[in-house]
Amino acid sequence: MQSEQNGGIAGFLNIKKYFSSKNLKKDIPSSIVVFLVALPLCLGIALASGAPLFSGLITGIVGGIVVGMVSGSQLSVAGPAAGLTVIVLNAITGLGSYETFLLAVFLAGVMQIIFGLIKAGTIANYFPSSVIEGMLAAIGIILIMKQFPHAVGYDADFEGDEGFTQTDQHNTLSGVMIALSKINYGAVIITMVSLAILIYWPKVKKLAVVPAPLLVVVIGIILALAFSGTGIDLRDKQMVNIPVVNSMGEFFGLFKSPDFSQIGRVDVLLTAATFAIVASLETLLSLEAVDKIDPIKRVSPTNRELLAQGTGNIVSAMLGGLPMTAVIVRSSANVNAGARTKVSAIIHGMLLLISLLTIPMVLNMIPLSCLAAILLMTGYKLARIGLFKHMWHKGLPQFIPFVVTIVAIYFTDLLKGVGIGMVVAIFFLLLTNLRNSYFYHIESNGKKIRIRLAEEVSFLNKAAIQVTLTNVPKETEVVIDGSASRYIDPDVLEIIHNFKHNAYTKGVIVSLENIKDRYDVPKMKDLLKELK
Repeated sequence: MQSEQNGGIAGFLNIKKYFSSKNLKKDIPSSIVVFLVALPLCLGIALASGAPLFSGLITGIVGGIVVGMVSGSQLSVAGPAAGLTVIVLNAITGLGSYETFLLAVFLAGVMQIIFGLIKAGTIANYFPSSVIEGMLAAIGIILIMKQFPHAVGYDADFEGDEGFTQTDQHNTLSGVMIALSKINYGAVIITMVSLAILIYWPKVKKLAVVPAPLLVVVIGIILALAFSGTGIDLRDKQMVNIPVVNSMGEFFGLFKSPDFSQIGRVDVLLTAATFAIVASLETLLSLEAVDKIDPIKRVSPTNRELLAQGTGNIVSAMLGGLPMTAVIVRSSANVNAGARTKVSAIIHGMLLLISLLTIPMVLNMIPLSCLAAILLMTGYKLARIGLFKHMWHKGLPQFIPFVVTIVAIYFTDLLKGVGIGMVVAIFFLLLTNLRNSYFYHIESNGKKIRIRLAEEVSFLNKAAIQVTLTNVPKETEVVIDGSASRYIDPDVLEIIHNFKHNAYTKGVIVSLENIKDRYDVPKMKDLLKELK
């Protein structure tokens, strides 16, 4: 509750909290890292979505500044998402005009605000930990595999692609193999130098005042210039490529706005609903994942995040941007860079805006290979060996959903993979409930059986209790004890009463102790009182 109250604009107005020197020492360097990571991702996702490159940057700017200020999350970073590229591409081509597509994004934002107001964000509380851990590891592996081609100078696939099947008719595995046959040694040198800086530079405290990723970019530009005219020089495709705006008039001419005259179209409403649902799910998943890796272990308010994302999508649509979500890649880079508050995300959005207006020519000198090195390090930290060991020690009911989620996300996409992981996790949850719904005790030489029900007997316990009662031996005395139960699901009560009614046919005598005819679901305020 406290995180809900302290989040958003009201919380952000606590200037002392966010702009203390202690936090800024962490947040400013982190914002530079997120800015460098977000820049090519915004452009790559816009390109893959069939949208103007400018729209990707607008989305990143709004995601940083607007969502950053409204959100209650301290480390999450919003922007255009790879998981929406196919939906966006189909929407732009299918709705007839880009302005109609923007209307769908606007309406999606309105729907997300409604989701937040009706507290739909609480669904995030039902994502199993094993699935979230698997999602983080999967994103780490995908980052390593997807960035490897960029690291060696093969840039056929767009920045930000997370799908197994690529737009260049290859897949992640074949893309790596092709990259090995088309190595650009200039890119390899820049990558290796960048990785060495990222690993060793922070270990020297006196030098760590300068952020390692910023140094990586500077060294990358210098090396790219040094390689010019040699046999290992970098091509234009191996560099960042943002639109160059020559004047303020040209800049304002890039903005577009929704066509509200199309608001009654069914296909527009369906597209908006698709954006709202998919973007909300991805946001909630990313939020859970970021909270997992937050060193301070803060809990982000999910309903406020939906309000923030809805606000961001409305503003993005009004400026000509793409739909956005909280993005795990940028958020992970933010956490790994040492960010402490939302100031990092906000400054990263400001840096995107400033760079677009003032130094596009300088940014276009940055090699993609040095940015790939930053993402390779992020991927390594997300998919570290220690995480696999940790999940293994938790036991198979945790480890199997974890591994299944990784494999499923890798070969499909984020939402499908998480869905498959959820099914497996629920299966193990049901197995656990087979054992934990009651205590079974046999007395008097097997002639008397006492079944003591658990404190909470839910619908998930139905199968376990049904199997137990069905297998009660003939000619025994059964006592079903509900004295410890605060709640028993109506379906379970029905099974118990049906068993008592029919037990005489097997010569079984059934008695019920402290079992009511009806149990009301405990109210949240009553539960909170008990906790206090």
